[in-house]
Amino acid sequence: MGVLFQLQENCLRAMGHSHAKESTEDRALSLKHISSLLFVVSAQYPLISYVVYNRNDMEKVTASLSVVLTNLLTVVKITTFLVYKQDFWKMMSRFRKMHQQSSPSSRSKDGTDYVTEANKLATFLGRAYCLSCGLTGLYFMLGPIVKGVASSWRGTLYVRELPMPMKFPFNDVDSPGYEVCVLYTVLVTAVVVVYASAVDGLFISFAINLRAHFQTLQGEIKNSDFALPEKDTQAGLKSLVDYHDLLLFLSRKLRSIYTPTVFGQFVITSLQVGVIIYQLVTSMDSVMDLLLYASFFGSIMLQLFIYCYGGEIIKAESLQVDFAVRLSNWYLASPKLRRSLALIIQQSQREVLIRAGFFVASLANFVGICRTALSLITLIKSIE
Repeated sequence: MGVLFQLQENCLRAMGHSHAKESTEDRALSLKHISSLLFVVSAQYPLISYVVYNRNDMEKVTASLSVVLTNLLTVVKITTFLVYKQDFWKMMSRFRKMHQQSSPSSRSKDGTDYVTEANKLATFLGRAYCLSCGLTGLYFMLGPIVKGVASSWRGTLYVRELPMPMKFPFNDVDSPGYEVCVLYTVLVTAVVVVYASAVDGLFISFAINLRAHFQTLQGEIKNSDFALPEKDTQAGLKSLVDYHDLLLFLSRKLRSIYTPTVFGQFVITSLQVGVIIYQLVTSMDSVMDLLLYASFFGSIMLQLFIYCYGGEIIKAESLQVDFAVRLSNWYLASPKLRRSLALIIQQSQREVLIRAGFFVASLANFVGICRTALSLITLIKSIE
């Protein structure tokens, strides 16, 4: 098996969760996740206080709002994990079992295993996303340090700043309040990065594996010889129908697990785009701020891209099953077998969509949000 699904396991273990059967251990883990959830929620108070305190300064308000929205999205993801944490393990176990039972037809024409290649891609995307989130958090943490060093080098007065735009109900500028607030901010940022990376990494891994199994199904259908006697092909065709039903079930399961996250991702990202674009346009004279907001913007767009790309590949490959049947020698099958093939065609003609309400995870919607971002840049520049 090698490193198959290692990314998923690392994501789950990064959140402190193992496949425990003991109820006492499971309760302890749930308590840990609830504590993490409450910890992240607690950060909303100093963030919103900062917005209220600086309500007349649009630049500071937007700086805080972008972090408030990111924190809110993390709350949604932690809640999703708390509700469906056992389903993550069940899906991973199911994919492992399916890979163990895969036939030689699960390989492409050049002999490459679809699922193995899928996991290589999932690992690459997962690591790229984790790196992006980590670097963005690191930029926030290093910002005050870099500004302090720059002020000392120039010989100018430097007023202490917290890594995140927060306002605490006590003195957060002088010691020891400042150090306590910095430590609190670092811990909150670490929890946000770990949970966001874990939940998003699991989604893209499951989506890419589903695509690989849809490709495997297509290969098995194309390689089936329906010219053989009905008795010889009936069992094989039944396994194809069952395989297709299983993939459709897993697709629906993935959609149900991630419905809250997909909805929150689209709504919150749409709001974040407007806020961060304003920050980018109004920070052109500060290289440090420009790099910070550009990194932040790239991170949230990569976050959205993961869901849109995952939804797109599942939709595309599920529709290709129809063409696989048409490219096979179905016309040589008996009337009874043709009815089973017709069932596969009928099911595959329905788009398998990862959606939440009126939001559909697709590349078309991702491009639409990118166009909106460009339009906002033009609009803000024209107003200025």
